[in-house]
Amino acid sequence: MTAYYRLRKRSKNGNGDVSAAYEPLTASQGAWNPHEQHMAPATGILCAELEAYSPRPDLRIGRINLDIWGLISLEPFTIETRLLRGGRTIELIEARMLVGDRTLISARAWRMQTCDTSQIQGIEDSAIAHYDSMQPWDGMKQWGGGFINSMQFKTNPQQRRAGNGVVWMTNSMDMVEGQRTSSFVKLMGMADTSNGIVPRANPREWIFPNLDLNISLLRMPQGQWLGLDTRQQYGSDGIGLTSSVLHDEQGVFAHSLQTLTLRSAQR
Repeated sequence: MTAYYRLRKRSKNGNGDVSAAYEPLTASQGAWNPHEQHMAPATGILCAELEAYSPRPDLRIGRINLDIWGLISLEPFTIETRLLRGGRTIELIEARMLVGDRTLISARAWRMQTCDTSQIQGIEDSAIAHYDSMQPWDGMKQWGGGFINSMQFKTNPQQRRAGNGVVWMTNSMDMVEGQRTSSFVKLMGMADTSNGIVPRANPREWIFPNLDLNISLLRMPQGQWLGLDTRQQYGSDGIGLTSSVLHDEQGVFAHSLQTLTLRSAQR
């Protein structure tokens, strides 16, 4: 298998709304259940549709908010993409993943006007060690599923513990069969993995799926490797938070947040 999804059909209506029908392939399989998609490639395919929707050279995506409406079933689906709020300097676009009339994920992205701000550029987040200096890591195999099996991971054991750590990752897959995958789609299609790289609890004893994924981009990412500097925190009444600083080979490019629902695996 060389891709996560296969495109079946694409159409556009008179309002400019786009509908694309996809078939999920084995590599998109999730970690919690064998009959669901992993949120990471699902994010990637939604981002591919957002990226392709009526692009403008003066705007780029600055924020993406994805809400998971329920189990992301491993069956053919449609993505419907539309403009919610047009404008000269900002636009709000939406992509929804549906099976029939049932929404699986809704994704909204703000596209923002770009300009030269290099004179005032500043990043406060610390750099992380390059993936070349880290060791191959098979710790993610505890999760299983087609998506995790498609991935390569690297870490430094001294820079990773339960609840906190740095992990690099990549894969050799296309997001859509027979189509070139941009760096943006490639790296967005791995970002949700952050919830599993430094679990604070044993996933055989506790489950902690995320309800959402929120990404704010300082710049568009480059390359094929994603580095996650991640913290996972649990509250005392069943709600948690996974937060990550996202890196590519050039440095920091984004922050992400995931809201978690915590419950015992025995219930």
